[in-house]
Amino acid sequence: MPAKVKLPVYAIVELLMRLAHLDKKIGSYKDHRVYDCYTLVKTTGGSICFPGDLVDKQFNDPEQITNNELAETLVTFKPAKI
Repeated sequence: MPAKVKLPVYAIVELLMRLAHLDKKIGSYKDHRVYDCYTLVKTTGGSICFPGDLVDKQFNDPEQITNNELAETLVTFKPAKI
């Protein structure tokens, strides 16, 4: 069951833009759901899971996000089924 947590959507969009530099298939933001330990983001290209603190880091201190964290997040991307 998704948690009732408000996240700044623009922080999610900024993360998607950063990830799109690594994989253009990610696509653009469509929707998201917040769960206990992660945020599931639907995009025009599929879906991706952000770890619980990643959106908060992007919102509060984006410079602290490492390339390794982005790469680990990218492996959760699931392309949309055609």
